[in-house]
Amino acid sequence: MARLFGTDGVRGVANVAPMTAEMALEIGRAVAYVCKRHPHRRHQILIGKDTRVSGYMLETALTAGICSMGVDVLLVGPMPTPGVAFITRSMRADAGVVISASHNPYQDNGIKIFSRDGFKLPDAEEDEIEQLISTGRIRDIRPTADEIGKARRIDDAAGRYIVFCKDTFPEDLTLEGMKTVLDCANGATYAIAPLVFAELGADVTVLHASPNGTNINARCGSQHTEDLRAKVLELQADVGLAFDGDGDRLIAVDERGEEITGDHVMALCAKMYKDQGLLRNNLVVATVMSNFGFTVGIRQLGIEQGTSKVGDRYVLEMMQERDAVLGGEASGHVIFLDHHTTGDGIITGLQTVAAMRRYGKPLSELAKVMTMTPQKTINVDVKTQPPIDQIGALQQAIKTAEAELGDRGRVLIRYSGTQSMCRVMVEGPTEEMTSRLAAGLADIVKTSIG
Repeated sequence: MARLFGTDGVRGVANVAPMTAEMALEIGRAVAYVCKRHPHRRHQILIGKDTRVSGYMLETALTAGICSMGVDVLLVGPMPTPGVAFITRSMRADAGVVISASHNPYQDNGIKIFSRDGFKLPDAEEDEIEQLISTGRIRDIRPTADEIGKARRIDDAAGRYIVFCKDTFPEDLTLEGMKTVLDCANGATYAIAPLVFAELGADVTVLHASPNGTNINARCGSQHTEDLRAKVLELQADVGLAFDGDGDRLIAVDERGEEITGDHVMALCAKMYKDQGLLRNNLVVATVMSNFGFTVGIRQLGIEQGTSKVGDRYVLEMMQERDAVLGGEASGHVIFLDHHTTGDGIITGLQTVAAMRRYGKPLSELAKVMTMTPQKTINVDVKTQPPIDQIGALQQAIKTAEAELGDRGRVLIRYSGTQSMCRVMVEGPTEEMTSRLAAGLADIVKTSIG
């Protein structure tokens, strides 16, 4: 069996291996088996999902698998991924399972798992789950009679999570009078984010909060901010906040309708944390995909930067190793470890508007804490994923590009951890050079493995 877990759980096209009902049932059984080892009263696993139509199928299969192993299921329905992490820990469940493919289109879906403490499941336990499934051992373990698990719905989960999010906003600040536009991506934040911001006093306008099972992330949300930018300008709003389908990412739009990246958000929040004495070890953790301008901006603030591999689990790993409270990715997946165990788009949005209130400045001014270096990223669909360093023509092209850039930029080529895609990224001193070099490298990737 091919590797089941990627950098962010299991993911693929719904109803096509590995994202089938049969596989979901086996994952449910294996997760339940692993969780039953924990010394505990009657065991229970929490399941949440985003708004994809395939979520019903996978939720039912997971529930059946978990119950068949003698573990109870707590169903919370549509809930942001970080909300599932919080409720799992709050209800002292043995694990939390999220059915979501995050920012991917609706036809995809995925399964990711949180441990009982609200952190992503450790690699060792993911490996054990894979072994149980691939060897078929899990199929021979079958409790019977009154040892079979039960399922029930948790009706107040959304309310619990709303209170949790609101409690992360500084008590000495208010959002009264702040004109805010939220793009919920027709995803898991649609019923929660508007209430959080409205209850803190903001004047809220909501976009893309009518999910129908197939419109999640469809030309909306954190990857498509065109509607949000237009609405901010139309309403002369103070800020626009765009979430992705499962609510763990945030991309902001300033009052001029300009997009503010996750790098900008991390930089301005790092400044706020440092000014308040909250930036533990004077450190912020980013990934190799963060813009070079972020590194320059952080250095000018006198803040140290740690750089991890791409993926929120690697960001978190470095944050824990180096005792940092702030870290994240340019994509808008930001972790505030003093507030939550995982990236949370709503909390990231709240910290962003808190900075606006704290400094009494518009977002466009705060974002000047860093200046973007011209960057071009081209995603190339690939059929295979051989090691990058073994593609001769590409290696030669990289050397040529790096020689032209010198110390004025960099080249980074890597495979996506969640899709059959190769990401070609170039940073350089000018838009022309950056785009030209990226296009040339992408063409070689297409001809070699596309």
